Amino acid sequence: MKNISRRNFLISATVVSVGILNISTNRLPAVEPIKRSGKARLLPSLAAYSFRDYFIYGGSKKAPQEKRIDMFQFIDYCAENGCIGAELTSYYFPPNVNPDYMLKIKQYAFLKGIVISGTSVGNTFTHPDGEAREKEIANVKKWIDFAAIMGAPHIRVFAGSQGKNQSYEEAKKNCIQALEECAEYAGKKGVFLGLENHGGIVPDPQKIIDIINAVNSQWVGINLDSGNFVTDDPYNDIEKCAPYAVNVQIKVEIRRKGQKSSEPSDFKRLIEILQRSNYQGFVALEYEAAEDPYTAVPRYLKELAKLCSV
Repeated sequence: MKNISRRNFLISATVVSVGILNISTNRLPAVEPIKRSGKARLLPSLAAYSFRDYFIYGGSKKAPQEKRIDMFQFIDYCAENGCIGAELTSYYFPPNVNPDYMLKIKQYAFLKGIVISGTSVGNTFTHPDGEAREKEIANVKKWIDFAAIMGAPHIRVFAGSQGKNQSYEEAKKNCIQALEECAEYAGKKGVFLGLENHGGIVPDPQKIIDIINAVNSQWVGINLDSGNFVTDDPYNDIEKCAPYAVNVQIKVEIRRKGQKSSEPSDFKRLIEILQRSNYQGFVALEYEAAEDPYTAVPRYLKELAKLCSV
């Protein structure tokens, strides 16, 4: 088949799609910033990680019983608070979750008018070739399958950190190899992989962009987390990565290099960065601050929704 642009791939993965795409993963000669036609379009979502202490599965045992929720109740919460999407963090699904459960989640979210904007998996791709890396890859592929069943267009993955006695170049090479294998698999399922700027071997924009370029897949981009660049100028670094974003997570705090404490995020500035890059996609609030999320999250969602509608 003829080569298909990254823009057309993105358009074909629009949020109204409920099927699994069956498009070959043709390679491009180079990965460029995503070019999107039309105006920026920002869709508010909420990451399940915002309520990490309160999930029945994977949450804190100290959480009050009356505040505990499962993934279905989280979808209810997203609907009640005006979200378009819900980002379903893998850590809070039941143990030994299966495809039947994922179909129930898909059905439930659809009937509530909620788009499953994505899911996530905890992984390390810097292991050398061997059993440990194969286990990580297998788990990512399992969650790619689950994402496809739910109709989720995106799954967040991590690069990982340097291992003991491992050079940066070795860690980077291992990450690229693992990400390439997972990207090939994800493309066949119609699922985008978003490599998160989560420290480790991707502490700054250039390092994560270098890996995205090396992988060179139409199904790989950046899961841009606004709170994860602990650098001299986090906003500038976010702007460098925004053109490569396939999903965005907004934190209510940022921390600059050398600071002992965090400062409130400038939501307006963050949204303006996304608009300048002509981002079109989900912007998920991922709440991690100290205030009770049941009190704070509705307030921040209202602010995010107002800014996204501009």
